[in-house]
Amino acid sequence: MALLRERAATAPDGRPAARRHGLALALLGVALAWCAHQVLPGVPMLTAAVVLGVAAAHLPGLRTVVRTTGRPGLSYAGRRLMRAGIVLLGLRLALDDVRALGWATVLMVLGVVTVTLLGTWWLGRRLGLPGDQPLLIAVGYAVCGASAIGAVGEARGSDERDAAASVALVTLCGTLAIAVLPLLRGVLGLGDAEFGRWVGASVHDVGQVVATAQTAGGPALGEAVLVKLMRVALLAPVVALVALGVRRGKGGAPGGARVPLVPLFVVGFLAAVAVRSTGLLPGAALETARVAQELLLAAALFGLGSAVDLPAVARTGVRVAALGLCAWVVVAGLSYAGVLLVS
Repeated sequence: MALLRERAATAPDGRPAARRHGLALALLGVALAWCAHQVLPGVPMLTAAVVLGVAAAHLPGLRTVVRTTGRPGLSYAGRRLMRAGIVLLGLRLALDDVRALGWATVLMVLGVVTVTLLGTWWLGRRLGLPGDQPLLIAVGYAVCGASAIGAVGEARGSDERDAAASVALVTLCGTLAIAVLPLLRGVLGLGDAEFGRWVGASVHDVGQVVATAQTAGGPALGEAVLVKLMRVALLAPVVALVALGVRRGKGGAPGGARVPLVPLFVVGFLAAVAVRSTGLLPGAALETARVAQELLLAAALFGLGSAVDLPAVARTGVRVAALGLCAWVVVAGLSYAGVLLVS
């Protein structure tokens, strides 16, 4: 029995015993992020989770734990809990919502996402950013922030450090949008509904969209969420295309495994959309799923944030900042032009 206990305590990274400390840290991070959101409602809980994860990785008292005994559990949270959160994210989108937007708005969103994705990816490669950072930053800006980075990183088998650095950049820019976009509303002459569509088409994470659009009232918030969920719906085809590219380019995932064309968690996301579209789920069940999704994604983003190495990010700081600024200008500019065209 003593031998069995010793083996359990030194289990490989994939076993629960090795993940215990990191998952406890992630749970603590979620609790602190929730408290931060309650004290400062303008700061989305997911944004707070990323910031706390980055802080935990660099605080002298926690740094050693985060990088050693806590790493297996934090990595598990960044991968597996992210998948579960993305599946539940599908319950926030119904096909009727997409139809309610109208085909002109749907085409506008498709155009913004496509140009932002390809343009940011191309520019990131031209700037010489390492690893998968150009692609991950591109999908984060174009689709749905950290959730898209986690999904595409899973499909591609990206290095955790590339995903963490990309999440940090996209989260920073999305947080700045909460303060900057409402200031530009009057300058650009946008009404409530137009402002909501602009926010939904240009801001990254759902929580950041809500925090930004609510400054203009209920009508703006409703339009923003609908447009944003349209972008979320594009997560499935984007991940499928990435997986197809990995299959053709590498013949499989790291370790020789064959890459599925549509990862299982994306199938779950689509199934959740289908279930929501039936209208059979009661409001209480949808609200419970929404809370669970927020908690799972917060834990995942705390785990990803804890993998950020600020000195390493600083070494590519100018290039990363240039890409982030350019991508922000592109997505905001295209979205503004698109909103004017369909209004």
